[in-house]
This record gives sequence, C-alpha cells and structure tokens, in this order.
Amino acid sequence: MSEKNERKRGARRGPESAGDRLARLLVLLPWLTERGETPVAEAAARFGVSEHQIVSDLELAAMCGLPPYVDELIDVFIDDGVIAVGVPRLFTRPLRLNAREGFALLATGRAAMALPGADPAGPLGRALDKLETALGRPVLTVDVPRPELLPALQQAAERGEQIEIGYWSARRAARTARIVEPLAVVTDRGHWYLRARDVGVGEERWFRVDRIEEARDTGQRFAPSTAPPATPDWEEEFADQMLVTLRVQDEARWVAERYPVTEVRAEGDHLLLSLPVTSRRWLERLLLRLGPMAEVVAPVELAGTGREAARRLLARYR
Repeated sequence: MSEKNERKRGARRGPESAGDRLARLLVLLPWLTERGETPVAEAAARFGVSEHQIVSDLELAAMCGLPPYVDELIDVFIDDGVIAVGVPRLFTRPLRLNAREGFALLATGRAAMALPGADPAGPLGRALDKLETALGRPVLTVDVPRPELLPALQQAAERGEQIEIGYWSARRAARTARIVEPLAVVTDRGHWYLRARDVGVGEERWFRVDRIEEARDTGQRFAPSTAPPATPDWEEEFADQMLVTLRVQDEARWVAERYPVTEVRAEGDHLLLSLPVTSRRWLERLLLRLGPMAEVVAPVELAGTGREAARRLLARYR
C-alpha cells in the first residue's frame, strides 16, 4: 500500500484529543522500549491504529523531555519501517514523587491499561504494580466505560460468528434489526465502535456499541477478518451528510474531541468547528446541550436552530 493511500486510510477528521494520544503513548513506549526494534506495521496492528498514526505519535514523543533538551529527550528512530526506542537518561534515575503525584500517576496508568494493545504483564503493568506497592496498596478502581455487549461482539469478530443485533439508529430515531458479520471492535473519541458487514445491504458499516441493545448468534459462520483494526474514516462515513459550521466558546472545545469534525479553526477567543450532521434533530439536541456556548454559522438557514429548539422545549413547561 502506498504512503498516500495509507495516510488516507488512517486519517482522522479533526484533531484527536491530546488525552487519547498521551494515553496511547503511555502504553506504546514501554512496549517498544522492551522489544528494542519493532516493525511499524506490527505496532499499528497491535494498538489498533494506522501506521501513519503510529509514526505521528512517535514523532511527538521524540520531542518530549526535560530542559535544556540536549540529552534529555526520548530516543525514537524509524528506519526502513522499523522502530527503535532507547531509554532516555531521565528514565534511568529514580523518580521523587510525593503521595499525590504517585496516586495520580497510578490512576493514569491504570486507565491506560484498558486501551487496545495494553499488556498487564508487560513493562507498564509491572511498573504500576511496583508503584501500587510503594503507595501502600491503595484501593483504586479506574472505571473505564465498557458497554455490556462489548465482550460478546469482540468474540463474534474473532470467531467469525454472524449475529443479529437490535440497533438504535440516531439518524432514524428508531430501533432496527440487522444481520451483521462483525469484523473488528475499536475505540475512537471516547466511544466503542463495531465494524461489521451488514448482510442486508451487502456493505460494511460502523455501529456505536452503546447503541446495540441486543446481540444473538444466528448460527452462521464466516471467515474472520485478518486486516489490522482501524478507526472509522469519518470523511467517508459522512460524505453524504450535511456539513454544519459552529462557532463555540473555549469551554465547548470538547465537541471537537467527542464528535467527528472535518475542520477546526481558531477565531479570536472562539473556535469554528465544521462537523457532519446526520439529522436536524441531532443538531438540536447538541445545541440545547451547548446553550449560549455555541451558535450555527453555516448554513445560514440553520442559524436559528438552537433558539427554535429552546422555544419549543420551554413551551412544554408553560
């Protein structure tokens, strides 16, 4: 696959949150460091992202370190498709953490262990066990949202089990029944997604796992996918949807991290976000949630959508 096609396949629409990238690096760097040398393709497959995203993450990590940034940077090299990560000097000295800093690091690390590719018996898992012991074995539970049907969907994808699902479609605002062949389960922007072949339409579709209300094995089998899992290509998924531009205040920048966006631009103290909208009803719900922190800039015919939705809502309580 050419570099151009690889970039397109793995492209994200809009910025990935800094928290998502940091969490992945917390798992990725210890794994790479312990292995010494690892093919880019193998790392991408393990962590469920494109090769371009792995390279981008490591380019970011290579600029991290301590002042004066001479010999205190993380050593990351990529040559001929192979990653080599060295242990920087700052990691060879013991950390002097107080209890609060240690607990914060432990909580962050435990949350990262729930990410795809994390190995509880790997270097990060072992380091967290040591840190937990040093802190006196604090009672710490990191609650990472995992939909109830997630294990069953992952099993169906691994075993090639065709299933019938009851799915709540936000676009139709109705529950539908689908026969699907699960191909992969991935997480993106705080949500879990099922990539599956919809037997009824004969095409691949992305389904939000938290909107799948039930899943039943049909007894039919298919050849499981051997392709590395990839996150949704939002540009392709929403190519035929209406594009809406919102002007949002800084407090509402979370919209760019939670929902697929095609463009993010700064405008003074505000952000201009362009995002695909599946239905006017969905847009109304988003604007009601944002309140005065957001307004529709384009298309102009939707400029009053938020105000109209608010008036209808208030009328119900009069």
